[in-house]
Amino acid sequence: MTFLDLFLSTVSYIGLAIVLLIIGIILFEVTTKNKEFELIKNGNKAAVYAFGGRILGLAIVLYSSISNSVNIFDMVIWGSVAIVMQIIIFYLAELLTPKFNITKAIDDDNQAVGLFLLFLSISIGLIIAASLTY
Repeated sequence: MTFLDLFLSTVSYIGLAIVLLIIGIILFEVTTKNKEFELIKNGNKAAVYAFGGRILGLAIVLYSSISNSVNIFDMVIWGSVAIVMQIIIFYLAELLTPKFNITKAIDDDNQAVGLFLLFLSISIGLIIAASLTY
């Protein structure tokens, strides 16, 4: 492969990964009861932690889909599957925390819950990323 081929391949992976990341962020924003962008605009730190964790979790699964793909189409397929899995597992985890209402805690700027969600999202991302191997 020439340098130009490698460069174009790299730019393609980066571009598609950023598109997938944006789609994942939008899907999280649309499917959550909290409206993180509004909360963040109003200085809610718990929302920043929770939302930042989601972004990191999504980036981790996209990293794995890039590094383990055999071609760009493969990366898009597994990146998309990983994003959906990240969202589903995040909501399953929310069901397993009945001692507090996550949505209300984030709205109330409970930073401990925000940090819990940050670590949960990263952990879920790492587990999914590790699973995206051949």
